[in-house]
Amino acid sequence: MQKDKDIGGEFERLASIMRRLRGPGGCPWDREQTYGDINPYMLEEVHEVMEAIDKGDMDALREELGDLLLHIFFHAELAREEGKFDIYDVVHGICEKIIHRHPHVFSGASISDSEAVVRRWEEIKKDEGKESVFDGMPDSLPALLKAYRIGEKVHRVGFDWKDLDGILGKLSEEIRELDMARRRGDKGEVEREYGDLLFTIANIGRFLKVNPEEALRKSSNRFIERFQRMERLAKDEGLDERRLSDEEWDRLWERAKAEIEGGGS
Repeated sequence: MQKDKDIGGEFERLASIMRRLRGPGGCPWDREQTYGDINPYMLEEVHEVMEAIDKGDMDALREELGDLLLHIFFHAELAREEGKFDIYDVVHGICEKIIHRHPHVFSGASISDSEAVVRRWEEIKKDEGKESVFDGMPDSLPALLKAYRIGEKVHRVGFDWKDLDGILGKLSEEIRELDMARRRGDKGEVEREYGDLLFTIANIGRFLKVNPEEALRKSSNRFIERFQRMERLAKDEGLDERRLSDEEWDRLWERAKAEIEGGGS
């Protein structure tokens, strides 16, 4: 980042643009929007940021971060119009929070490692009045990510499996329990045991240092890419997908996988 860049000036410029869009003579569409109206678009922007990161596309990432920032300013402008807060309060609030929660950086406190930082973070949040480690966790988080974050949070207060072997043992237990529930034919029990299995798998990711939501999203995208390649191969061979045998599906799948991994066209 160049030293002569006026970050504050650009923030004020964006705030002014947002006020102009919402003000008299501004954009009719922007003036009609509410928090609820623009919320889905904000989620879409988050996913576009994630996609740019996955692709390693820095130009796209810069642009998508800008789009996401616009939504933050949009929400702040709506609040300013209602006299609740403005973008200054948003930025000031996060600055104060980060400084308060990093005494080892800003106040000369001594912390030995990242694990100690995480434990201290939870202690500070308790001091701020949070009654539970789950306070502030959104109900709307994707379920797999939520399971992962739950595990992270209880780990910070010492409630966790001791090691990877321990949670892999739990995985085997959950698979057995799901199988028994399936054999008994109790749909509600099957759902509970399946949920327990997914919860355990999500937390295995913590021990492997792999985010399960990211891993599953990337795996799903790989599957789509391979299947679409397989569809093209079947079309090129004049095959009807509805009449393929298991052996033909397997052959096409392996060929598609090899072409993609080998960089074939």
